[in-house]
Amino acid sequence: MSKSFTVTKVACYIGYIVQAIVNNFLPILFIALQDIYALNYEQLGRIILVNFLTQMATDFFTPKILKYIGYKRACVLAQISAFIGLCLLGILPRIMHNTYLAILIAMTITAFGSGLIEVVISPMVEMLPTKNKVGNMAVLHSFYCWGQVFTVLVTTAMIFITGFNNWAYIPLIWSLVPLFNFFMFLKSPVIEPEKEQKQDSFKKLFSSRRFRCYLIMMLCAGASEIAMAQWASMFAQQTLNVSKTIGDLAGPCAFAIFMGAGRIWYAKISDRISFKKLMVILSSLCFICYVTVAFCQIQFIALIFCALCGFTVSIFWPGTYSAGAKDFKNGGAVMFSAFAMLGDIGCSIGPWLLGVVADKLELKFGFLTVAIFPVAMIIATLISVKEDKK
Repeated sequence: MSKSFTVTKVACYIGYIVQAIVNNFLPILFIALQDIYALNYEQLGRIILVNFLTQMATDFFTPKILKYIGYKRACVLAQISAFIGLCLLGILPRIMHNTYLAILIAMTITAFGSGLIEVVISPMVEMLPTKNKVGNMAVLHSFYCWGQVFTVLVTTAMIFITGFNNWAYIPLIWSLVPLFNFFMFLKSPVIEPEKEQKQDSFKKLFSSRRFRCYLIMMLCAGASEIAMAQWASMFAQQTLNVSKTIGDLAGPCAFAIFMGAGRIWYAKISDRISFKKLMVILSSLCFICYVTVAFCQIQFIALIFCALCGFTVSIFWPGTYSAGAKDFKNGGAVMFSAFAMLGDIGCSIGPWLLGVVADKLELKFGFLTVAIFPVAMIIATLISVKEDKK
């Protein structure tokens, strides 16, 4: 690969770090938001819901956006949106009377940029002149994990330095990352798909039972991953009675490390193992992790399974992307958009459903409820395998 495309890959890697910041830094502040603004579990879950519903809507319109402005300008627009949204998240709560509404407005703008990143960057890397595309996709998505680790560590350090009451400075600092990547994408060459290249319509794709299985797999991938990632810290603090710092490090940070390690591992062995067989195995282990976290009374063991859950979900998202690109060669932006949209639906439903159940019962029952998603993943994968044999 030429040096110029290496710059493009680096910009794409940073793009996933930006998405990790958008999706993960605010849940680390849930305790602060709950104490300062008297928010309940459902309201906190609704912030996540609005974030991913906005990304879902962006996923739907991205193919049309790409027709007008292309991949490179879409990437630039994504960084601008993330930058503006993070800035507003630090400013609007200070000047608006309705602080909760201010948070939702800022998150909506930020989520638009995150949604563009999700749909655009994966096919951009897929189109680069590389050999091991499955491995490259896994490595690309691993940067979301490393971004999540980076987000947890730095946000926790900033909370320690500034205190909970000064939380609004944190998104202002994070806004510098998409601002930097804005300039990276400006100088990065991008391979745009040929206009005459045939792409299947969503109607044609959806008529395939195998494609519908992939959509269900993406939904379950989003729900299984984000529910644990965004509630692990609060679970560790309130249910297991550990400190905020330990909760962040042993919860979402350890989760992200294991997920990133799983994706790097998959990048190395992806050409020697059946993706769908591995999906069934890891989905079964994911179910075990959620059930153990829900019922285990031993603090140390429960925290270990929070972290191990990261490894079990590691290939769900990038693996489904790569397998879909292989099975539907003319899927193009429409396919990636549909995958991202269903993934974001899962990212919306999973954490929100956990919060609703936690409000009605207890937090542990919220985790038990989310365990239905890895079960659905197993069913969808097995049906897809059956379709492959036809």
